Amino acid sequence: MNPKIITLLPSATEIIYALGLTEHLVGRSHECDYPLEVQSLPVCTSAKLNTQRSSLQIDTDVQSLIQSALSIYQIETEIIEKLQPTHIITQDQCDVCAVSFPDVKKAVDSLVSSHPEIISLQPNLLDEVWDDIKRVAQALDVPYQNTLQELDKRIESITSKTKNILEKNQPSVVALEWIEPLMGAGNWIPELIEMAGGKSVLGSSGQYSPYINWDELLKANPDVIIIMPCGFDLERTHQEAQVLKNHSDWKNLQAVQQNKVYLTDGNAYFNRPGPRLVDSLEILAEILHPELFAFGYHGKAWEVFS
Repeated sequence: MNPKIITLLPSATEIIYALGLTEHLVGRSHECDYPLEVQSLPVCTSAKLNTQRSSLQIDTDVQSLIQSALSIYQIETEIIEKLQPTHIITQDQCDVCAVSFPDVKKAVDSLVSSHPEIISLQPNLLDEVWDDIKRVAQALDVPYQNTLQELDKRIESITSKTKNILEKNQPSVVALEWIEPLMGAGNWIPELIEMAGGKSVLGSSGQYSPYINWDELLKANPDVIIIMPCGFDLERTHQEAQVLKNHSDWKNLQAVQQNKVYLTDGNAYFNRPGPRLVDSLEILAEILHPELFAFGYHGKAWEVFS
């Protein structure tokens, strides 16, 4: 089998990389940036949003497009036609995160000489991410067992330690997936927090990330706040998070008072449901229990917000 693969979301590209199939990639989305070698591939999507606008402006633009029943992304059908893929990997999990399955299906139906198989990912929990890795491997007829075993081994190296942490030593954690307006982090993030030895609040496993208000944040008053905006790297997160300091209640939060607010590279790690969620777990473990874990992510993938 000699597949020609197009991936239309970053996590799919990273799954292909983990399975050793990078050489079979012929196209990618405009957001696929890891591993570095994929950045030279033809780009098959574009965004209708100006992602350089502020968090509040981006959220306003997203809501406007959704309410108008318009897609946030554009599919470059002519480029896909030229690439003649045998497989296109997309998602049906979040219309804000990447091109939606209906849009891809419509684009593929318009292709004249290419009839690629569409593989659509829809994970909400960590096990479902691993199931997607297995499903992609099976569709492309490659082994997946070693890949999953290695990921599970890294998880076990953390959970074998955190499962013995007394409840009183498990900090309550609010993970923020967006800054203005505030959004908690759902889906696989609460699971990762629990695995890392914390107690997740204002976000539910397997559920979409909820909008939250300041009263809810103040009432939760977590021990730790971890900021991981979708699509923002560490530098951009640092810039956008400054607005939080302007809120009158910011200094009333115990996490702020105890200097336990952390900024992370949400774009590279937490927001991508692929193999690097294990890296995300390692980052969380390093933040929540530095007495037990030191993986070397500090300063690269996370920093203290002060």
